[in-house]
Amino acid sequence: MSGVTQIVTNARMADSAAAVRTDPASPQYQAGFGNQFSTEALPGALPVHNSPQVCPYGLFAEQLSGTAFTAPRASNRRTWLYRIRPAAVHRPFARIDNGRLVGDFAEVETPPNQLRWDPPPLPCGPSDFIDGLITMGGNGGPHEQIGCGIHLYAANRSMTTRAFYDADGELLIVPQQGRLALVTELGWMLIEPLEVAVIPRGVRFRVELPDGAARGYVCENFGAAFRLPDLGRLGRTGLPARFSNPGGVVRGSR
Repeated sequence: MSGVTQIVTNARMADSAAAVRTDPASPQYQAGFGNQFSTEALPGALPVHNSPQVCPYGLFAEQLSGTAFTAPRASNRRTWLYRIRPAAVHRPFARIDNGRLVGDFAEVETPPNQLRWDPPPLPCGPSDFIDGLITMGGNGGPHEQIGCGIHLYAANRSMTTRAFYDADGELLIVPQQGRLALVTELGWMLIEPLEVAVIPRGVRFRVELPDGAARGYVCENFGAAFRLPDLGRLGRTGLPARFSNPGGVVRGSR
């Protein structure tokens, strides 16, 4: 089982203008879940101190906070990134239609009957991962910061000119058909059916479709961050299947 995760509490990624680690089809991983990691795309790109006055290769140091900075060390989540360009350098955001995504679950009455549904059909027209998201249910909400949203996705084209991030919660992505290449600002991951990936809150990413079409499930977690359950009676022999975290990559140039 592969997971992308900032459940990597200190993943560090260095961008550079050189052509190194640029192929999403062959991502590099570090094993673990909930650990602290460091990785670099070029030798020496990762500084000794988190935010030096001058970063190697002329990069910009930024910190992505996953919790309040006053959170206890054991639960404090933060990621130092070293970029070619600051994250604030982007074109203005533009409002788009919500499509079939719903965040207020009280808008629709909840029937007491048992419900079943068939997998959504693959779209006939061009539709990327964001276009193909459909909300099926949920509880709590992003304002209360509890509960989760349950979504399906069906897509037939890669995200090429736009990216996405979820400011409300983590995304647990479960492919049912077709592989997904997740190009995140922490690195690249390639997942397929029988694997899952976790995209942390606030991490920008886009989804590419190596197989041309894909379908699956998304759990949007509004509450506390995902963590592994306690081992219980099995002790150390009950360790979970393997989780992986992406390594540093190069994307773009100045």
